[in-house]
Amino acid sequence: MIETRPKKTQERALLIGLEKAGVSKWDLRDSMDELRELASSAGAEVVDTVTQKLQRPTAPYYIGKGKAESIKDSIIDQQVTSIIFDDELSPAQGRNLENLLARKVLDRTQLILDIFAQRARSREGRLQIELAQLQYLLPRLTRMWHHLSRQTGGIGTRGPGETQLEVDRRRVQERIARLERELESVRKTRAVQRQGRKRHQWPVAAVVGYTNAGKSTLLNLLTGADLVTEDRLFATLDPTTRSFTLPNKQRLLLTDTVGFLRKLPHTLIESFKATLEEVSEADLLIHVVDLSHARIEEHMAAVDAVIKELDAFGKQTVVVFNKIDTLDLPSPESGPARNRDLVDSYLKRFPGSVAISARTGEGVANLVQALQDALGSWRLRSHFRIPVKESAVIAEIHRVGHVLELRYEGHDAVIVAHVPPHLESKLGRYSQ
Repeated sequence: MIETRPKKTQERALLIGLEKAGVSKWDLRDSMDELRELASSAGAEVVDTVTQKLQRPTAPYYIGKGKAESIKDSIIDQQVTSIIFDDELSPAQGRNLENLLARKVLDRTQLILDIFAQRARSREGRLQIELAQLQYLLPRLTRMWHHLSRQTGGIGTRGPGETQLEVDRRRVQERIARLERELESVRKTRAVQRQGRKRHQWPVAAVVGYTNAGKSTLLNLLTGADLVTEDRLFATLDPTTRSFTLPNKQRLLLTDTVGFLRKLPHTLIESFKATLEEVSEADLLIHVVDLSHARIEEHMAAVDAVIKELDAFGKQTVVVFNKIDTLDLPSPESGPARNRDLVDSYLKRFPGSVAISARTGEGVANLVQALQDALGSWRLRSHFRIPVKESAVIAEIHRVGHVLELRYEGHDAVIVAHVPPHLESKLGRYSQ
């Protein structure tokens, strides 16, 4: 068969997913829908989606060999240039698939890293992306350089020399170490900035949420910032902090953060620690949720999982159900009531939450009031005396509260802090 290539420069992608044991076909469908959005955000045209049901991935090809062979026959007719898998592939699987299919093979992690590389604008963002890419690449160098293994023996080949693989691995490790040092410098700078904010006693609210939930649009609305807002995944990556003054004259600093995602690569979280530390160090979290999305529950669970991984669980949180202006209205008679019931059900489930449209401004006054109410306790100083041996209690105050002063007297830690009401009540026996 004579193979022809598409004239377009846009990549044509085939998406592949696996329905494994413990994963329902509905979960797989949602994950594949998200993979399609990711591929489109990266600039690819998705031409087809293939799924297979297996107990577990196969070692050679991730999917079954028969399925891989059938894909090989179809990609020529469909003029596919890239094949994207919904899970992370092992180095051996990636090599075997590329050898069999003669096409570029990517996994979900590579796709996300590529999108981040396209979107990062600041020096910090580019450093973090490069670090994540190199950390992903390092264990795969062996397979990439399989054809460049040490030459056959003989004169001039004995001795301690280095193979190309060893040279490349050493260079990647050196570059990773250099990037980590530079990002450590970024962390120190951010720590100094946070200390400056604490001296002014300005509470900091980190705006978190699933990617494309409307975080940047909300920050633009509240503070007049000019962040890029587009209806696509990971439209903005670089963190932005802006000042906002509440009606009671309380000054609040709002920090936008990178959007979260299901199956967010761990290497990416590690690389973005310098940015995501803003979440763990914040006094308040504003969790923006796309109320119009069909998988709202899964999105909220994914965000909660990342917050726990960042050791920011337990912080006072205002849940903001966004995009109420885009809710479907099936008919003039039943639409508004149905939507009102949907909104009310979520507001009832999450006390203190609000429903808004960051695009039109609807409900934002309620959000401002909710922020003012949530921060009311931060104006009151709480004094605690805690035995040093109870380090978990001291750590919780640091994680959830806003420590203004810490000193040690004998075997006790004396702490002055702003803490939310629920924590002050919990630590009542330590109050002074």
